[in-house]
Amino acid sequence: MKRLRVTHSTGYRYDGEVTASYNEARMLPLSGERQLVLHASLDVQPVSSHHQYTDYWGTRVLAFDVLDPHRELTITASSLVEVLEAPHPVAGLGWDELQAAVQRSGECVQQLRQTELTAPPASLVALASTAAATAAEGGADDPCSAARAIVAAVGDGMAYVSGVTGVRTTAAEAWESRSGVCQDIAHVAIGALRSAGIPARYVSGYLHPKAEAAIGETVTGESHAWVEWFCGTWHGYDPTNGIDIGDRHVRVGHGRDYTDVTPLRGVFAGGGGSELFVSVSITREA
Repeated sequence: MKRLRVTHSTGYRYDGEVTASYNEARMLPLSGERQLVLHASLDVQPVSSHHQYTDYWGTRVLAFDVLDPHRELTITASSLVEVLEAPHPVAGLGWDELQAAVQRSGECVQQLRQTELTAPPASLVALASTAAATAAEGGADDPCSAARAIVAAVGDGMAYVSGVTGVRTTAAEAWESRSGVCQDIAHVAIGALRSAGIPARYVSGYLHPKAEAAIGETVTGESHAWVEWFCGTWHGYDPTNGIDIGDRHVRVGHGRDYTDVTPLRGVFAGGGGSELFVSVSITREA
C-alpha cells in the first residue's frame, strides 16, 4: 500500500478579458476496491458558483460558472489517497462465457462499441487477431490471455512521443505514426481489444513516476491514461509503460474514450484565444 498526495493544477490563460466561462472538471478520485480517498477537494479561482455530481460512468464532476471578468482561470485538485496493489487474474471466462456475460451487462455492451477516437484501422485489427491467435497456440485460449497479448503488442508497437498528437487525434492516426502520448496509446489499445470482441474502457488518473520514491519526497507527476478490459472482472493495464495497474496508479474515472473523462473542459465568452496550462505534483506519504 502507498499513501499518495496528488496536487493537480490546471486552467486557462486568455488572450484578453473573458466575461463569462462555463466549465466541468473531472479531477477528483473516488474510493473503490483498490483505493481509499482520505481527502479530496477542488479550488477554483476566480471564485465561482458550482455544484458537484456523479456522471453516468461514476466519475465525480465539479460544474462551475465564472461570471465576473477574468484573464485567467485556475483549478487546483488536492487529493490524499491510499492505493493498493490490484489483483491480476491470469484467466477468467472462456469466449462463449464472455459473450453471454456481455449480453447481461449494459456497460460491457457499450464498451464493445468503437468510438471515433478508438476505431481501429485494418492493420491494427490484424495485429489484435494475430496476438490473440498466438496466445491460443501457446495454450492460453481465453479472453484474459488474448487481451494481455493484444495490449502488450500495442505497447511494443508504439513509441511515447509528446507533441506529435492532440486531444482530437484518433487511434487510427496515432497507429499510423506508431507514436503518441498515453491518451493515444490507450485509444489504440482499446480499439484493438474491442475489435477482438473484448469489452475495454478508457481510464483517467495519475501515475507516480518513481517506483521507489522515499516517504516525504515530492516529484513531478502526470495526468495519465490506461485501459481496463473485461474477462469476468475488469482488469487494468498500463500499455504506455507495459505494466499492470498497481499502487502507483490513482484512478479518477473511466469512459468510452478520453472525451468521457476530460479533466477540464468548458466554453467562454470574450477574450480571444486561450492557452491551457497543467502541473501535477505527487508526494508519497506512506
